Amino acid sequence: MAQVLAVCISENKGERKKPVESVEMRENHGIVGDAHAGDWHRQVSLLAQESIDKMRVLGLDVTAGDFAENITTSGIDLVKLLIGTRLQIGETLLEVTQIGKECHTRCAIFYQAGDCVMPKEGIFTKVITGGMVRREDEIVIS
Repeated sequence: MAQVLAVCISENKGERKKPVESVEMRENHGIVGDAHAGDWHRQVSLLAQESIDKMRVLGLDVTAGDFAENITTSGIDLVKLLIGTRLQIGETLLEVTQIGKECHTRCAIFYQAGDCVMPKEGIFTKVITGGMVRREDEIVIS
């Protein structure tokens, strides 16, 4: 079963996100209180725990939120999803808008490890239907 391992937010862009118990997602906005929320196509980011584990193998002490992802997942191959795929998570419905991203500036993780998984393995979504998302919520491809 695909599920949410962590939900994370930050007040500022370009910093690691902190895990919280739950987040409120607002339609066409993103996560209430998160720096990346707004009227654009990358409202909510997702990264698989399996991707984080790759960086841990390189010796990094990283965990959920350290790559600035909003939702850390398990049991779903995020990078194989297609643009337009919809994900039901908790009360919300998200739509995949981008797979990976160009990293214009090197983040702290890149300098620590010499690589970063978010540009290659992170995905981005917009909020179609708002609601609450919590740790352990099931993720269903719809």
